[in-house]
Amino acid sequence: MPYRAPASEYQFLFDKVVGFSQVSETEKFAEATPDLTSAILEEAAKMASEVLAPLQRNGDTHPAVLENGVVRTSPGYGDGYKAIADGGWVGMAGDPEFGGMGLPQSVVNAVNEMMGGACLSLQLNPLMTQGQIEALEHHASDEIKALYLPNLISGAWSGTMNLTEPQAGSDVGALRTKAEPNGDGTYAVTGQKIYISWGDNDFTENVCHLVLARLPDAGAGTKGISLFMVPKLIPDENGKPGVANTLKVVSLEHKMGLHGSPTAVMQYDGAQGWLIGEENKGMAAMFTMMNNARLGVGGQGIAVAEAAYQHALGYAMDRKQGRAHEGETIIGHADVRRMLAEMKADVFAARAIGAACAMAIDMGNATDDDAWKARAALLTPIAKAFGTDVGIDVAQKGIQVHGGMGFIEETGAAQYLRDVRVTAIYEGTNGIQAMDLVARKMMDGGEAAFALIDEIEAQAEACKEIAPYAAEALFEASENLRETTEWLVQQDMNDRFAGSVAYLRLFARVLGAFYHMCAGHADGVGSARTKLARVYIQRLLPEHRGLADHVRCGADDLYELSVEDLVA
Repeated sequence: MPYRAPASEYQFLFDKVVGFSQVSETEKFAEATPDLTSAILEEAAKMASEVLAPLQRNGDTHPAVLENGVVRTSPGYGDGYKAIADGGWVGMAGDPEFGGMGLPQSVVNAVNEMMGGACLSLQLNPLMTQGQIEALEHHASDEIKALYLPNLISGAWSGTMNLTEPQAGSDVGALRTKAEPNGDGTYAVTGQKIYISWGDNDFTENVCHLVLARLPDAGAGTKGISLFMVPKLIPDENGKPGVANTLKVVSLEHKMGLHGSPTAVMQYDGAQGWLIGEENKGMAAMFTMMNNARLGVGGQGIAVAEAAYQHALGYAMDRKQGRAHEGETIIGHADVRRMLAEMKADVFAARAIGAACAMAIDMGNATDDDAWKARAALLTPIAKAFGTDVGIDVAQKGIQVHGGMGFIEETGAAQYLRDVRVTAIYEGTNGIQAMDLVARKMMDGGEAAFALIDEIEAQAEACKEIAPYAAEALFEASENLRETTEWLVQQDMNDRFAGSVAYLRLFARVLGAFYHMCAGHADGVGSARTKLARVYIQRLLPEHRGLADHVRCGADDLYELSVEDLVA
């Protein structure tokens, strides 16, 4: 079954579930009318399905390679990237002053998911550039903006993010890369960075690296880090790529998946760089890039889940094996039907959470309302972690649907799992997302969480008469989430951290049921969405009880088990 980009699913979510009309009614996004949004979704879906999807296997079977210091990308990737750039899809959210479309994050998130479902390795390139565009818009000088933004937005140049070093992974404050003033307003950047997605390519005119480094007099930790723009080719007096900077790709990582995306080890040897933002304030600038990138990575998980589901569904509809309850193919077997139903239900739940998060970001940006900003902050770690967890779970179920053929590379089923696995790791591991949720996002005492729980319970009340079982189950789960949140905010930080992953999953499970209920309510009794909601609420939502118990365990039992006990 060829990949079909889910434009209609996003149209339904916008119209019936997350209330996207609120975004288009703001002054900032007034041009994002329903007609324009629909046209954008359809055009992006066509490009993703027809141009990018055929490149999916190329990236896996013919990976990017480093030849004599030059990165050679997978066959067809240059043409695929050109289609992305020519369509304006790189600079969707960019400032129109510099050539961008100025679209809401909601629309950008939808288009990115469709591109990611078609070919995740290639989609990672514009995703990185989009993050860089946002960071420069917020923190760069006018001169830097004027030079870099038009080229990044057009897709002529691409962007990367350089945080990690061999000794400084999640602990970014341990980085050693240094930046020394050259005396002319530029800096000499020296150090090595690892895990640099799309550190180089052979289809853009320039590659622009945002690099975290430490000034000579900077303090220790994250408070002493600055951010620098370090281009592969130094722009000349006309703003065109000029002489080569003193940086290079040392090697490309041999990875489990995402073979089409070159993940580079980058070496900077006194490379010329320009300060972005204030001295020693680099983390604030980088987090501007990372926050929306986290939503984008959650979308990557959903993208792969959608593609893996479609792939498994096509196989199940064609494969004949055994005597099925319905029909002659394995889709008639109860367990295969269960897997497919759970896959589809979880994809919808994760997609709805991501769409709601994107809409909250848009509303916060458009209205400057603190409640919307708090909603966006609360949902971001949930959207990232749950979206990628669903991607992994659906991809592995897809292999199971294929049976033995899922273990055979030629079917392509395994690629989805190999490609999506890293999404739970990069842009902040899912464990870090969960810790962020129970720490920073609960600094308000749970106010933002309780406001969302109130909305969930109101929806449950509204559906009592038309769907009594589902409404009661949703209300029970939301009350469990409320009580668990009340308990959580009273605990010390280590007890919170011990149950943080379970708490995030609990929140996501309840949110998923909420959005399924909204969808079923909108489509009416007996609709396909009502039936799918029943699957989710009966089979997946009950996890909330065990998850809440897990959260309330605290940390004592973990530390009673000593290091010696773990070794024994």
